[in-house]
Amino acid sequence: MEVRDLGLGVREITPRRLGDARGFFAETWQRKRFADVGIDADWVQENQSLSAERNVLRGLHLQVSPLPQAKLVRVLKGSIYDVAVDVRPTSPTFGRWVSCVLSADAFNQLYIPTGFAHGFLTLEPGVEVFYKVSAPYAPSCERGIIWDDKDIAIDWPFLPGEQPVLSEKDRAAMSLASFAASGEI
Repeated sequence: MEVRDLGLGVREITPRRLGDARGFFAETWQRKRFADVGIDADWVQENQSLSAERNVLRGLHLQVSPLPQAKLVRVLKGSIYDVAVDVRPTSPTFGRWVSCVLSADAFNQLYIPTGFAHGFLTLEPGVEVFYKVSAPYAPSCERGIIWDDKDIAIDWPFLPGEQPVLSEKDRAAMSLASFAASGEI
């Protein structure tokens, strides 16, 4: 597997594919190999989403203590612009973000540690995203930061005139400043 450090502790991982005339086989996660590169998460839940349209924006989501989540994200069909934002209030990189295009064709994954808000934008219709998390979903720990927060200034790859397709929950998400003032993480 290839590992590329994107900065802030976020890493792009591309598993090795073994192929022949029938197709391919790959290990997308193997505890020891991941631990050897410093990713020692205990995955407890897997999630899958389908976004029917281009420009579906999901995020920026995170869970706070006592159940923060690390994530290992990959795309089964289509492609996304995936973003991780450091929201650890005492971090020297608080508010900074990194991004990576994940696609079924590239067969890459993104590891996002705890203490980061995560979001993605679909780059085509019919996108399926699959991800592991290190803590179970807990509605009482769930938080959202608005996708277009000016203090973060994510450069989402919209074409001229395009707007995101958002859930009501994501439309009502808080600002980074409000999240920081809450003292949660």
